[in-house]
Amino acid sequence: MEALTSTPIPIFKPYPLFFSPRSLKPFKVSINPPPPGFDFRSEISDDSRAAIAQSHPELLDLADDGTLVLLEKRRFGPVPAWRAEFVEPEAIWLVGTSHISPKSVQDVQRVVRAVKPDNVVVELCRSRAGIMYTSDAGEPDQKLKSNMFSLSGDGFLGAVGRSINLGGQTALALRLLLAVFSSKISSDVNRPFGDEFRAARKASEEVSAQIVLGDRPIEITLERAWNALTCTEKLSLVSSVVRGITSESNFSQNNDELQESGENGSSLQLYEQLGFSYPSLLQPLIHERDTYLAWSLKRSKAVNKSKRVVGVIGRGHMNGVVYAIISDQGNLRFRDLAGKKAGDQGSNGFVSGLVQSLVRDTVIGVVLWVVYEQLKQLHVVP
Repeated sequence: MEALTSTPIPIFKPYPLFFSPRSLKPFKVSINPPPPGFDFRSEISDDSRAAIAQSHPELLDLADDGTLVLLEKRRFGPVPAWRAEFVEPEAIWLVGTSHISPKSVQDVQRVVRAVKPDNVVVELCRSRAGIMYTSDAGEPDQKLKSNMFSLSGDGFLGAVGRSINLGGQTALALRLLLAVFSSKISSDVNRPFGDEFRAARKASEEVSAQIVLGDRPIEITLERAWNALTCTEKLSLVSSVVRGITSESNFSQNNDELQESGENGSSLQLYEQLGFSYPSLLQPLIHERDTYLAWSLKRSKAVNKSKRVVGVIGRGHMNGVVYAIISDQGNLRFRDLAGKKAGDQGSNGFVSGLVQSLVRDTVIGVVLWVVYEQLKQLHVVP
C-alpha cells in the first residue's frame, strides 16, 4: 500500500523493532487484504479509463493520475443467494482524496457535478457526520469538531454516549486523544481535515444526490484497534501521541512534505500512519474498513437499485476497496464486519480483570487531563 511507505508525522516511527503483530480475535468469516502483488491501477486501469473516456472524457486527467476509478457492475463479485432481491449499482466511481489537500476538494466537486450520481458514499460514520457541516471560520471549537476523530453527529453528550456504548471507555479516551492530536496537525499545517467531505455534501445537494455514511463506526474500529495492541504497544502509542500534543514542535515544518504527498497520491492519513508504525493495527484500521467501505458502496440498502454511485475515500484505501469490490464472493454480511461489542469478551478471572481496569482507568485519566489542558490553551474551556 503506497500510503504506508513513509510517515511525515515524526512521532510515529516505522515498524518498531520490538513490536510483533498481535493476533486479533477473528471474525466468524475471513477478511482477506489484497495480496502483495495487487495494484488496482494495473488491474483495472485500462477498463476504467476506457469507460471514463466514453462517458465523461472531461475527467480523464483524474483517471490518468490515479485519483479516479470507474468500476462497472460486470467487475463486481457475485451477489450472494441470500441477497438475491438486491440490485447492485450499475457503476461505482471512486475518488481518492487527501484529507488536507485543496486539490481533493476540486476533484470531488468535478466528479459529483459531472457524474450526477444517485448516491455519494463518504468515508465517514454517524459519529463523524458533523465534519460535513462544520464551518471554515477556524475557531478553536470548530477545529476540534473538524477532524476524523471528532465527537459530532448527535451533539456532544450524544456522541459520548454512543462512543461508550459501541466502543467502551477506552475507545472513547483514545478517540479524544487522537481528536486533539489531529487538531494540532491541522492547525500547524493550516489546513482543516475533511474539506473534501464538505465539498461532497455541497455538490450532492446541487445534483440532488443522497449522502451515504459508508465507514464503520469509529467506536468499533478504535475498540478493535486497542484490543489488537500488546501492552507495550499501548503504552508506546499513548506516550507518542501525548508527546506530540504537548511538544512545542510545529508540524508546519513538515508542511512541504505533507502537501507534496497529498499531490502525488501518498496522502497523509492518520489511520494509515498508525498502521505503518504499529503492524497490529493494519487489520482493524485498514483492511476491515476497506471491506466495510466496499460493501457500503455496492451492497448497502442505500445504494439498492442505484445506477451511479460516487465514493469519496482516502487514497490509502483505494487499493483495498477496489480489491474488496471485485474479489468479494458474497460470504460476508455487515454484522460480520462490526465485530463484538465492548465488554463482550468473557472473563479472564478477577485478578486479570482488576489489572485491566486499573490500566484502563489510568490511561483514561491521563488522556482526559491532556485533553483538558489542550482545550484550555485553545480557550475552548475556562
